[in-house]
Amino acid sequence: MSDFEHASIVLCPAGPMLLRGEHEIQDADGKTHRTVRPVSAVCMCGGSAIKPWCDGTHRLIAAKARGDDETDG
Repeated sequence: MSDFEHASIVLCPAGPMLLRGEHEIQDADGKTHRTVRPVSAVCMCGGSAIKPWCDGTHRLIAAKARGDDETDG
């Protein structure tokens, strides 16, 4: 039996990809980024200002799609 621990990947509906454990991901420019947190959120909507990481922009995109007023709440 191996001591290798499998990292987990969770795809959040209309949200980021959550990576648990150690990963290396490659951004659109081919640059490799290593995860350094126990859980890292990777942008899946394409709108994040800190790609490849999620900054929560997917929430704004969903709100606009629903026609929500951004000044509410």
